[in-house]
Amino acid sequence: MRPLLRFACVARRHYKAAPPPSPPKAPKKPQKFSFNGITWEDPYSWMSKVSDKVAMRHMDVYMEQEEKYSEAVMSDSEKLLNKLHFEMASRMPFDLSTPPLRWGPWLYYRRVEEAKPYPILCRRLASLNDDFISHNYPPAGFDFTTGKAIEQKLVDYNLEAERFGGYAYEELSEVSPNHQFLAYTMYDKENDYFKLSVRNLNSGSLCSKPQTERVSNLAWAKDGHALLYVVTDQKMRPYRIYYSLIGSTDEDVLLLEESDESVHINIRHTKDFQYVTVNTFSPTSSKVFLINAADPLSGLKVVWECDVIAHCIIEHHQGYLYLFTDAPKGGQSVDYHYLLRSSVDNRSSTRKWEEVLVDDPDLIIEDVDFSDKYLALIVRESKKVQLCSVGLPLPFGKGPLKLRKLDLQYLSLPKHVCQISPGPNYDFFSSVTRFIISSPVMPDAVVDYDLATGRWNIIQQQNMLHDRTRILYGKNSASISMESSNSKHSNPVNASFEDYHLWNDLSEFYACEQYEVPSFDGTFIPLTIVFSRNNKTQAKKSGILHGHGAYGELLDKRWRSELKSLLDRGWVVAYADVRGGGGYGKKWHNDGRRTKKHNSINDYISCAKFLIENDIVHENKLAGWGYSAGGLLVASAINRSPDLFRAAVLKVPFLDATNTLLYPILPLTAADYEEFGYPGDLDDFLAIREYSPYDNIRKDVLYPAVLVTSSFNTRFGVWEAAKWVARVRDLTVYDPKRPILLNLTTDLVEENRYLQSKESALEATFLIKMMES
Repeated sequence: MRPLLRFACVARRHYKAAPPPSPPKAPKKPQKFSFNGITWEDPYSWMSKVSDKVAMRHMDVYMEQEEKYSEAVMSDSEKLLNKLHFEMASRMPFDLSTPPLRWGPWLYYRRVEEAKPYPILCRRLASLNDDFISHNYPPAGFDFTTGKAIEQKLVDYNLEAERFGGYAYEELSEVSPNHQFLAYTMYDKENDYFKLSVRNLNSGSLCSKPQTERVSNLAWAKDGHALLYVVTDQKMRPYRIYYSLIGSTDEDVLLLEESDESVHINIRHTKDFQYVTVNTFSPTSSKVFLINAADPLSGLKVVWECDVIAHCIIEHHQGYLYLFTDAPKGGQSVDYHYLLRSSVDNRSSTRKWEEVLVDDPDLIIEDVDFSDKYLALIVRESKKVQLCSVGLPLPFGKGPLKLRKLDLQYLSLPKHVCQISPGPNYDFFSSVTRFIISSPVMPDAVVDYDLATGRWNIIQQQNMLHDRTRILYGKNSASISMESSNSKHSNPVNASFEDYHLWNDLSEFYACEQYEVPSFDGTFIPLTIVFSRNNKTQAKKSGILHGHGAYGELLDKRWRSELKSLLDRGWVVAYADVRGGGGYGKKWHNDGRRTKKHNSINDYISCAKFLIENDIVHENKLAGWGYSAGGLLVASAINRSPDLFRAAVLKVPFLDATNTLLYPILPLTAADYEEFGYPGDLDDFLAIREYSPYDNIRKDVLYPAVLVTSSFNTRFGVWEAAKWVARVRDLTVYDPKRPILLNLTTDLVEENRYLQSKESALEATFLIKMMES
């Protein structure tokens, strides 16, 4: 036996591991650009010349090389990839039905039939619903087998896919207030626009008109007998409003056209369907027009205007218009939204608006939802988001009211709620309002909250502990129902520990902690971390830091079941609420955009350093993660502090800011330039050149391993990702243990659950592999 062992040792000593795969090298075709007195060279600009057939053939070859390289690098992790994919796919709810939404006599919902890729929009009469409630385990709910007799299929999106080349992606969907028609827009993949169709819900057939291309917005009028819709120009700017009388053979009437290319149009109906509001906005102005829904051809009347771009939403309630806006007051910028009102029958030459509520910097109104007898408010107090309501009409006297003095009724919520989102809530005359409650340690809960009684029901929420989804229908189902706190003060009570089990809160298993991290200029940045309680004392923990910081949008800190695979393996999941994002006022957003974009990047770096310096994450095991504009944030942070990160995932990232803003191939909006800067403005241009990830890659420096995922169906073209990858490889220090990978998809991953879990599994596999290498 000894000679055999000795031979084995010798053989093992002479064994040579296969060399790591070599990354592809993209051809260089340098081209010089000059603007604002600055000249620069771009060796990979050819990748973005989508109209150059030769360049695109070269691009196809290069993309194939990238695909093969990524496969080779990840080939030794196939077992882990399959395991993670199985874990993530198995956590997906098997029942894809949406909870029925009551509107008038009907319950509307979507459900997916077995082996079908797309859902079916259905409805059933609420009066017949209770006879078909099943109480069989596992989920109590509507019995679709015996209930087919009362179910009406409105739109089968599997059939819509046949109309649109095997692909079904819906952007807009509006049922008429008389419940007779459905107006909806479907994405035409071949032509890259959304097409409007109107379906008769009684017959199931499509109406002959309108069937219009490039529709961005719509609103019903004349109690559902007429439709107003907005179309875009070739640059995707919404610029025309049309009126269409359903069933008429007359041509649709043009109500408004904006010839100014800086002005965009948006329309919506008030919740009571009495008016259609028209918003026109540009970088230098905002206007709101009112259209009488009973007589849309009577003209547009200006009811509000200001000389800056502002968020303006108008609702109507008992003869008054209510305006929810963040427009300046008295020429002074404001940090938060406020509420105004004005009589509809205002006969003065200049419309007078009066403030509804006294400003309270410690109790901020984030959103409002009107119904006939109640006003629901999403408020933020001491950075804690809450949901409350008050009866209507409000007790007006002299001057604005103090919100804290009103008879506010609060909904008791779990401790770590990060976001409250209003549901569709079409029924103006219903006291039941739907909200989605989100938390980093709780699956999203869809809640119906009765503003009249204070009772609330969780009608849909995934139960991660039992790997199933509870979907509850009707009053006879075994719903989770509780009384809310009935407080006249602004001190709402959090849900008790016992209530956490009702909410499917996972705090018993996963901890959620909040920190205030000082940034480079002393500003404190909110940082949220989540980790498994079982692994709290684990040494050398790996971590992933999410960031976004753009458009004043909330950072998505909701529980995501795919992250459970990392949490259960001892990872820390962190979220940096950097400036430029939402949730902390208008100034917070303004301090992270245009010439102040560097604040967002430095905030993110400060949070990364905090995690390492406080031993929350091991110094060589931190990964960055950014989606879209968040990809710009993370890539810019890597340029400035490459040693902070061991790895990063950039999903459909915005990386080539200079060229995209100067020479847009895909249309950009005013909001894009307001966010990232106008190249024609010298200060903005210099800032763009300073933060643009593609233009600031460090030479001869070791970069972290990076997985860049992109899609041919994205507003940031695939060439942005390809150019960045090629340039990083060209300039930085090559280390096969820190590969730069480009992963491409041909579909909209967001619309396919299987692709979602597959892509998430690939990201997790990549991160784990890089931390262990």
